Amino acid sequence: MGEQNQPSSSISPLADDLNTNLVPEDWGGDGQSRMHLSGRCTAITSKYLPRQYQYFDSDPVPKQPWQVHGVPKTVTATGRVLSWHDNGASTVKVLLPSQFEIPAGRFTADLEIFVLSGAIQMGDWKLGKDSYSFIPAGVRVGPWKTLNGEAAEILWMANGNLQYQDAENHPNARMRDFIPALDSKLLSWGRTDTTQFFESSKKWLRKAANGGGTWLLAILPHYDGRQAMIQSYNEEAYCLAGYCDIGNYRFLKGHYGYVPSFTTSLRHISEDGCLFFIRVDRDLSQSGTVLSYAD
Repeated sequence: MGEQNQPSSSISPLADDLNTNLVPEDWGGDGQSRMHLSGRCTAITSKYLPRQYQYFDSDPVPKQPWQVHGVPKTVTATGRVLSWHDNGASTVKVLLPSQFEIPAGRFTADLEIFVLSGAIQMGDWKLGKDSYSFIPAGVRVGPWKTLNGEAAEILWMANGNLQYQDAENHPNARMRDFIPALDSKLLSWGRTDTTQFFESSKKWLRKAANGGGTWLLAILPHYDGRQAMIQSYNEEAYCLAGYCDIGNYRFLKGHYGYVPSFTTSLRHISEDGCLFFIRVDRDLSQSGTVLSYAD
């Protein structure tokens, strides 16, 4: 993979207010998922490719210095930019060094965090492996630091042009939506919303106002979706364990996938089972969002 024309979170001018405008999704939604997953580029193409899924191993993606504008430049972290939009929304796999520490403050856009390895302290809350946080724009959090003298790797998912401000809670911050620290291992498994994954289980991490959101998906061993499916929504996925064969592609641990709206996704098969981190900008329980398709 060559270097792409990817946005840097360190070069934008400081915002005076919150980046909370609802941007309509390209499937017809009004933006209430607060994800901005429509129309993204990825690490394997700097041009948006509609209706074409993109799966790739995240580890070969080139590292680059990672710094959020406004955060004191004390310890340099690195990131692999997996997907992004010109409006500033992005998903980055960030490696925070063992000495990482920043003061408390607030961000100008919504932020989701999922810990892949290590542990971080965020104010009064600890996020260990497989922990999740949703920080609405304008909510003051921190101070931040890595724990146990170890580096931490996280998925850092910004919902817009993310900048850092040394300030108290913004008067328009959506405090009711704040999820400080959620240990996914303590959550119960429930049913999925589609017949294509009837044999699978789901853990909600965050449910958005429009019914989309963020969850873990466990696909059981000997799973066979039997048919391709048309996905009438935008999705991103990261494999945490195991594998799933999607057509001829083996989606393994550490691999990332971006699926634009109205993509035909090929037959899913997993002999041994797998675990995925998933983000979707639409309610999958609605009729017509996932359609079986005999290719």
